[in-house]
Amino acid sequence: MTDYSNIDFSDLLAFADDEVVTHSYVRDVPLASGKTLALVTLDNGRDHTRPNTFGPVGLLELGRTYDELTARAANGEIHAVATTGKPFILAAGADLSKVAEVPSRAIAKKLAQLGHFVLSKQARFGVPSFVFINGLALGGGLELPLNADYRTIDSSAAAIGLPEVFLGLVPGWGGTFLLPNLIGIENALRVVIENPLKQNRMLKARDAFELGIADRIFSPVNFLENSIRFVDGVLTGSEKVERKNAPGRLERMAKWDIAIKIARDSVAARLGTVPLSPFRALDLLKSAKSGDKEAGFALEDDALADLIAGDQLQASIYAFNLVQKRAKRPAGAPEKDLAKQVTKVGVLGAGYMASQLALLFLRRLQVPVVITDIDQARVDKGVGYIIEEIGKLAERGRISPDESNRLRALIHGTTDKGEFADCDWVIEAVFEELGVKQDVFAEIEGIVSPDAVLATNTSSLSVDKIGAKLAHPERLVGFHFFTPVAVMPLIEVVRAPKTDEATLSTAMVTAAQLKKNAVITADTPGFVVNRVLAKLLGEAMCAVDQGTPFETVDKAIAPLGLPMAPSALLDLVGLTVAAHVLDTHHEAFPDRFYRSENLHRLADHGRLLEKDGKGNVKGFDKGALKVLTVGKSPLTEDQILTRVQDGLADEIHRMLVDDHVVAAAEDIDLCMILGAGFPFHMGGVTPYLDRVGASERVFGDTFHHPAIRGVATAG
Repeated sequence: MTDYSNIDFSDLLAFADDEVVTHSYVRDVPLASGKTLALVTLDNGRDHTRPNTFGPVGLLELGRTYDELTARAANGEIHAVATTGKPFILAAGADLSKVAEVPSRAIAKKLAQLGHFVLSKQARFGVPSFVFINGLALGGGLELPLNADYRTIDSSAAAIGLPEVFLGLVPGWGGTFLLPNLIGIENALRVVIENPLKQNRMLKARDAFELGIADRIFSPVNFLENSIRFVDGVLTGSEKVERKNAPGRLERMAKWDIAIKIARDSVAARLGTVPLSPFRALDLLKSAKSGDKEAGFALEDDALADLIAGDQLQASIYAFNLVQKRAKRPAGAPEKDLAKQVTKVGVLGAGYMASQLALLFLRRLQVPVVITDIDQARVDKGVGYIIEEIGKLAERGRISPDESNRLRALIHGTTDKGEFADCDWVIEAVFEELGVKQDVFAEIEGIVSPDAVLATNTSSLSVDKIGAKLAHPERLVGFHFFTPVAVMPLIEVVRAPKTDEATLSTAMVTAAQLKKNAVITADTPGFVVNRVLAKLLGEAMCAVDQGTPFETVDKAIAPLGLPMAPSALLDLVGLTVAAHVLDTHHEAFPDRFYRSENLHRLADHGRLLEKDGKGNVKGFDKGALKVLTVGKSPLTEDQILTRVQDGLADEIHRMLVDDHVVAAAEDIDLCMILGAGFPFHMGGVTPYLDRVGASERVFGDTFHHPAIRGVATAG
């Protein structure tokens, strides 16, 4: 097995010259029993906006600190060692900025080994080791306490977890071995696999305590004092610790492998088999059943080295930075002080989409919202839906009874558009037909004030043409949501040629108030998401029309790592809507976008997939397959994938260079990640196209310089 003490870690310092070092400060704490606790406090000297992180310099310092304490324990100077963090923060794990700079797999493996070497020193003090989890503890920041003998947790700590799988990594400093052997395999699967893949869900302190991650939970008022008292109780024997969730022989023999298989099947069903990190993590969790810590740590070293050196980590970090940084500073956004204040919202339409929009504006803006439609029955149905959803939120404890009552009082439905006169913001969600949208806006413009902003939720029509009948088209902006409205985080804010700065600023500020990420796009067919998806679905239907089975098409496009196959995407979007989107793009760019008559036949038939009573897909609907008229030149999976890759590279390049749809390739990727569920581990669509060579094949260059890929494939 690996002897970490014989490894020379000095070459890790070569890429850590600008590391924000988390230092280890030690003070002795006298205990009531007369014994002495050595308390290590981690602190990087920054405020709460820069959590403690572990880079090579900080880890080596912590290792030296632990060695000194081991020597003091051997001399009888101290009787226990505890580690905690600066106020509200234990640690946020490895410094990802440093991980992203790792120059080789060999260095990546040493970084994994260094984490094991340092954190596991807690097991060799010769006296009991403790960690006081006083706040945020993520990744390596949670593996630190897992390597200790005992743990306490502050009841106010709200961000506890192992998010590595979400970022294209695995918990590589003991997490995949220590956690299942502490709290059982099913609980560990929740923390290591399930939570990260649910939009990086975190544990709260109470969750961590109930799972058995922490032995005691104390209020923040006297957290440190109570934790120190707990240490003394353990040393004197007055505190007994029971690990009720620790796996027994029966769990290892009967439950462990079954739980892993269920989790593996679930991940494959949700994500496909392209993402590497969840399956490597599952392999590690399975091997932890043996109880051999040294073997488990060695497997973690290799897994972490492979993933750090590979493509998917770099892609994940790129995607993470897009969502965390670029999304918060949208390219081309005007000054916020130009925005108009929105004190009342009008929604034109009372159907499902319009009602979702009204509910969102109601909840986030907390202002009066009025909806309308062509008759009172539709209006009543829309208001009824909104009231029902407010009730559900109250039942789930998402909103208080007072807020529920307030929201109910703010929603109103009417067929009298005169009640829109004092609206500052009016958004339409009527039928996706140009003439209908033109007419409703022309009518409402004569009612609302000259300063009111008009917004259209169109998914593919020209915003400029929608405003053709307006006297003041400068007040019109595209405001394209994605369904389900409450969940999907993206809004495409479409700047038409006549949209003025005040209107655009109001749209961007309003999007932020709705807690959505907004990307400004030009007024071109499909904007970003629908244009890219139209290209993908068009290629898929072209292959079907040539005689390729749907199953083959779905398998061919699987390497893109999309959350669903083309057939499932068609089913989700709706066959009629999908046909309309392809038609719209074909009309705009007939030489590049495919129109499928078979897709119209499927829309007339009404369904493509056969499902059971619970909505689970059983296969393709036999009737749907019979209505198809196909050729006799089926394509292979490789041919389909290459056509899709090259088609996407060509279209996205045109979007950036010819049409200037968005400011940069990063905005294309941000839209596809937030609006279409393009996976983090692919980094968005443009890094993928660079990696597979499509960019070079199509336009002789790459979208990114250098291309976003791991050191194992760079060069």
